[in-house]
Amino acid sequence: MAKLTFFILSAILAVSAAFAPMPHAAVSTKTTSMPSSHSFALNMASEDMTWEGEYPPSKVLGPIMSKMPSGLLGLISVVCAAACAYSIAQSGALQQEPGAFENGSWVKWYYVLGSFGGPLAWGTHVASWIQRKNGM
Repeated sequence: MAKLTFFILSAILAVSAAFAPMPHAAVSTKTTSMPSSHSFALNMASEDMTWEGEYPPSKVLGPIMSKMPSGLLGLISVVCAAACAYSIAQSGALQQEPGAFENGSWVKWYYVLGSFGGPLAWGTHVASWIQRKNGM
């Protein structure tokens, strides 16, 4: 039990240290005459994604989903939500079997995979809303 307590406290300390403010160190500023291809790629990836108004532009969805129409994203959202609901219902049915909790027979990999449909459904329905507001 002492090892488990030590492990949990160490994990909490490590996680909380990740959110602690870092001390300000002296930053050296070196200028180069020609930017490297690596810094150019970083500048392209850190493009400004702020917006004014009720909804963001389609570019916040990334290179693939920004080109998808709203109806298709809505359909993907419905499929993901249905997969999640089916997985939850079937896992619930398997839990009713005698001895299912003792031996873990109610946990099936395909139902666990289907349960990821919930967050995916939420994300794709938000993407569908963004595309609809942007006229796609």
